[in-house]
Amino acid sequence: MAGWLGALAFGSVAAQEYPNKPVRIVVPFVPGGTVDLVARVLAQRLTEQMGQPFIVENKAGANGTIGSDTVAKSKADGYMLLVQSPTLIATPLMAKRVPYDTVQDFTPISRLGSVPMVMTAHPSVPAANLREFIAAAQAKPGEYAFGIPAAGSPMHLAGAAIKHNSKLDIAIIPYKGTAAALNDLLGGQISVMIDAIPSSAAHIASGKLKALAVTTPARLPSMPKVPTVAESGMAGFEMVSWYGLWAPAQLPPEILKRLSAETAKAMRSPLVKERLGSLGFLPDPDSPQDFTSFILKETATYARIVRDASIQIE
Repeated sequence: MAGWLGALAFGSVAAQEYPNKPVRIVVPFVPGGTVDLVARVLAQRLTEQMGQPFIVENKAGANGTIGSDTVAKSKADGYMLLVQSPTLIATPLMAKRVPYDTVQDFTPISRLGSVPMVMTAHPSVPAANLREFIAAAQAKPGEYAFGIPAAGSPMHLAGAAIKHNSKLDIAIIPYKGTAAALNDLLGGQISVMIDAIPSSAAHIASGKLKALAVTTPARLPSMPKVPTVAESGMAGFEMVSWYGLWAPAQLPPEILKRLSAETAKAMRSPLVKERLGSLGFLPDPDSPQDFTSFILKETATYARIVRDASIQIE
């Protein structure tokens, strides 16, 4: 009994003292994408709230698995965290070998929020919407190329679903990050791309890209003339890019509770609305238990898409 009470007391003290040194937040992609942007806004707010620096560290490579695995194999003390997208859970469904187990190797802390995705095209593509693009691609098999920011990403899943359901002969080309894919789309090296709206919004507004469809169940108030994928021949289609915060497995419960509460406070702060609201970001922090349930539900959805579209990545 004394030993158990001592351990409990130690856990409470550790949580009260946490953090007493800088905390690293790993983003497993190159700077400039939406995951990176969300992580930096979260880090700024947690730094202000918790009195220690929360430092974003970009550790890109292998579709996000290198940075994610670094966190999975780190000490479970709350000083190394991971901000990731659905890529964390989708990649193991597509790849033959992944160095981590999404269930066994991580502690889900909180969902952070989500953004709609948009399918965009280079101005030279002869289509004003997704229906027209599907018709153009069907008329010229192999003519067009579909870029995605990363293999295993929600953009990859959405693109593969559109390709499969529309029976398109079109190459899907994965990039090492949003910036590289956008550069090639803007330059005309690829024809179309699915991306989170925050990364593409300015290019759509300037006319450098055309918005063909959004992936939400209803049209967006910010893009009322852009149809949904569901309106474009894929009834019931809905997919958003969401973001979450994880720690290594077996994070002490008291630290988990503290991080979850502070994250919820941060994501509901005016800073998040100011920095991310105009980009369509919808904050949606939740409890570790609810986030775990959400992950399991999303995994089942992604597994079905991967199976139906026969998606495999190296």
